[in-house]
Amino acid sequence: MTDRAPDDHIPTRLLVVGMAGPDGVIVTDDVLPVAEVCGQPADQVRDELDLLVDEGLFATEDGRRYRPTDAGRALLDSALERARLAYVQDAAGRGWDRRWRLVAVAPVDDEGVASFVRRLFELGAGQIQNGLYVSPHRWGPVVGAEAERLGVADAVTTATTDELEIGGERDPRTLAARLWPLDDLARRYQAFIDHYKEVPDALTDMRERRERLTEAEFLAGALTAVIDFQECFGRDPLLPPELLPRPWPGREARELVMRGRRLGVLARERHERPALFSVFEEVIDAL
Repeated sequence: MTDRAPDDHIPTRLLVVGMAGPDGVIVTDDVLPVAEVCGQPADQVRDELDLLVDEGLFATEDGRRYRPTDAGRALLDSALERARLAYVQDAAGRGWDRRWRLVAVAPVDDEGVASFVRRLFELGAGQIQNGLYVSPHRWGPVVGAEAERLGVADAVTTATTDELEIGGERDPRTLAARLWPLDDLARRYQAFIDHYKEVPDALTDMRERRERLTEAEFLAGALTAVIDFQECFGRDPLLPPELLPRPWPGREARELVMRGRRLGVLARERHERPALFSVFEEVIDAL
């Protein structure tokens, strides 16, 4: 499925968090066998779990089961919501109510404010100017909750408008191209597509020849593909289709990921749904 060695450029955190169950719990005994076939030493996995605890994202009483804290649950929920949003918009071909959501942040030299601004960018904000951010998504409740959590609500002002003009420009698609680096993102998605586009046909041919992927081949290939995809997806503000160039390679890349995974499951020696990233697949299957 990939020309990389299984242990090359595979972040341990992505593997560990990708093994979280529907309740967010990570079970060490489930992670270690998967990590082993992906070339990740057990000590490296345990170090990553300890780091998740040190960062306040997970807690454990016995070193075997790691439960998400409120911050960890928010992190997992945010990742799942991003996946759900992307595939919902792909399926509908639309997703915008033609309204812009603005957030103004007072110029306060405060770590909480800096963390809040970083969170806005994680939520896909575009920056109009210093201290003024925008999104086409209904992010009000999340923005408000984050401002409260970080103790910066007094420094935050929000507004909604259906008439946004920047430098004399009002066309929504033109504004989107100015506010977000869509050309660079499109190139990244296209490079991912070019690298992996032959994988589905290769897996189909394997099935027809009654060949099987070993567990090591499947898991290492799946993990590497997700890492490469995340290099694109993690930068994607997930703008509604109405604001994107057409055709948009992000949609093709997401379809390629899901088709490759599903064919890979059918081609592997063990046909049951793998634990790695299964929560994300369940979210998408439920749409």
